[in-house]
Amino acid sequence: MTTINFPELEQLERIIEQLGGRAHTEVIERIAFKGQEFPIHCITLGSDRPDVPVLAFFGGVHGLEKIGSEIILSFLETISHLLDWDQEFLARLEKSRLVFIPMVNPVGVYMGTRCNGNGVDLMRNAPIEGEGVTRIFSGHRISSHLPWYRGDPLNMEKEALAVCRIVDQQLFNAPLSIALDLHSGFGLRDRLWFPYASHKTPFAFLAEIYALKTQLDRCYQHHIYKIEPTFQAYMINGDLWDYLLDAFIQRDHNERLFIPLTLEMGSWLWLRKSPLHLFSRHGYFHPLLPHRQQRIFRRHFTLFDFLHRSLLYPEKWAPLTPEQKKTNYQKALAHWYE
Repeated sequence: MTTINFPELEQLERIIEQLGGRAHTEVIERIAFKGQEFPIHCITLGSDRPDVPVLAFFGGVHGLEKIGSEIILSFLETISHLLDWDQEFLARLEKSRLVFIPMVNPVGVYMGTRCNGNGVDLMRNAPIEGEGVTRIFSGHRISSHLPWYRGDPLNMEKEALAVCRIVDQQLFNAPLSIALDLHSGFGLRDRLWFPYASHKTPFAFLAEIYALKTQLDRCYQHHIYKIEPTFQAYMINGDLWDYLLDAFIQRDHNERLFIPLTLEMGSWLWLRKSPLHLFSRHGYFHPLLPHRQQRIFRRHFTLFDFLHRSLLYPEKWAPLTPEQKKTNYQKALAHWYE
C-alpha cells in the first residue's frame, strides 16, 4: 500500500484488493519524484487468449485533468461488484479483454499539474511532428518551466513508454482493439476524437470509424458526443496516439484493426454553471461540486458499454466488405473533410 497522502492512488489500491485474483494487476513503471516512488498500475480483466478483442482505458495523462482517472476508478469500482453476480458480464469477459491504466501520470495527478515530474506534457512527447504547427500550446522545446513542453521526443518519458509497451503487448496483437483516453478541458460539449492531431490526412480506418459512429447514432439517438478527427479542434506536435497508430499501420497487421479514441469532456459547461471555479487550481478541468462529479461518473458508462459490445459483435462495422468500405469512406470524407 502507498505511504503518501494520495487519495486517488489509495482508492486504486483498494479496488485492486477488491478485485483480488479476478484481475491481473501489474506495476508497469515506477516514477521517482522528490524522494517518493509513484507506481503506474495496469489492471487486466477477461480472457488472456490472443484472438479476443480488447478495450483499453487510459486516464490522467494530464494530471490536472484528473476527472478522467476518477471516472475510470468509478467504473472499476462498479466492475468489482458486477463480478460478484452478473453472469452476462462474466460471459462477456470470457470472449474479450479489458485493460485499465487509470493514472498514466501519477505524479501529475498527485501534484495537480498538467505535466509529469520532469515538466513534460506526455501528450506532446512522441517523435512525430505536426504539419505547419507553430503555436506554443501545440508543443515546444523552449523550457520545461513553460506549459506544453515536449521534452526530448527521441528519449520519451517513462510514462509515455509504459503506455506504448501496454498498447504494443495488449492491443496491437488483438484482432480488434479500441483505446479510450480520457481528458477534459475543451469546449461546451463532450467530444470523441480520432486521429490525426498532427495532420489532416484521413487515417487508415476511416471507413470503420464512420460505421462505428453510425451505429452509435442509431442505437443512442440522443447521445451527447460530437465525433470528429482531432485536427478539427486543434493540431499539435508529438501526439502519442498518432505515433502509436502509425506504428501499428507500419507493421504487417494482417487485417487487425486498432482505433485510438480520445474522450475530451467539455469542462467549459461546468465553468458556465460555476464561473468562480475558474479561480480554483482544478476548476477549469475538474467538476468541483460533489453532485456534479457524481453526474460525470455516471455520464459515460453507456459509452463504455457500447464500445465493449461493439467489439464483441463487430459484424455491422468491422470488418467491412470492399464495397461497404468504399461507401463509408466516401461518406466519411464528405462528413469530416470536405
